[in-house]
Amino acid sequence: MPLVVDSLYKRFGERAAVRDLSLTLRAGECYALLGPNGAGKTTTLRCVLGLVRASAGHIELCGHPIPEAARAARARVGVVPQIDNLDPDFTAAENLAVYGRYFGIASSALQARIPRLLAFAGLAGRGDDPIRTLSGGMKRRLTLARALVNDPDLLLLDEPTTGLDPQARHLIWERLRHLLSAGKTILLTTHFMDEAERLASRLAILDDGAMIAEGTPHELIERHIEPQVVEVFTRGGAGAADAVAWARTHAAHYAPRHETSGETVFCYVVDAAPLLAHLATQPGLRYLHRPANLEDMFMKLTGRELRD
Repeated sequence: MPLVVDSLYKRFGERAAVRDLSLTLRAGECYALLGPNGAGKTTTLRCVLGLVRASAGHIELCGHPIPEAARAARARVGVVPQIDNLDPDFTAAENLAVYGRYFGIASSALQARIPRLLAFAGLAGRGDDPIRTLSGGMKRRLTLARALVNDPDLLLLDEPTTGLDPQARHLIWERLRHLLSAGKTILLTTHFMDEAERLASRLAILDDGAMIAEGTPHELIERHIEPQVVEVFTRGGAGAADAVAWARTHAAHYAPRHETSGETVFCYVVDAAPLLAHLATQPGLRYLHRPANLEDMFMKLTGRELRD
């Protein structure tokens, strides 16, 4: 197995950042870790890589015990950190070359590999460009290419598309799907539910350092959330009905489970027809009817309150 984590604990003083976490990655799959800020995702990755020592538990990375054989394990792993750490003093190609030398890759092998990595990142012809001239999306793609310089078995991606525009995100998703089809294994942390739904064959929800759910995206939605969602809003303008007031009076009748966030009422239902018929008689309200998704499930399990 590319990664086995068994009963992992990590404490910082009195605070438990990771609590009794167990997971196993299968070769060739993308496994996603989801959770609010402070849920323990990045701490888990740092423990897996042997960058911090776990307080308790067992980790085996690419067949090596961690942290005892972390150096040997990391030789088979590629890492895309949360924040780009490319060297601004080097060109795009030089960043790949310097990183490759950390793994003891011969110069001749690197010179053959770098053009392929640049092409994979959509940066063919940009190898001599200074880092400061690259856009945010280009830098992120170059960081992904750098993580592949040692031809790793496992990729650890910590929020790989945060801060990118939709075009850049979709291009990185396409590249990651290509890697999965080539047999690579990916461990991904992300705040984007659509990213997890598109890429992950399995995922885990972490909250307060503990795993609270695990399964395929479809399984988790089916297990934890009603199949249909109706979002109810005000139309705005003078005399418009108040969605919150409507919820107090009517929502429970049509949707026994509903939540109010700001001026939006989220109604979770098995059969939306009675609610939709009622809303058609409410001229001051507008609504959106859609299937339940991973974000609905995530909000149910972790809550809507802001995490710092």
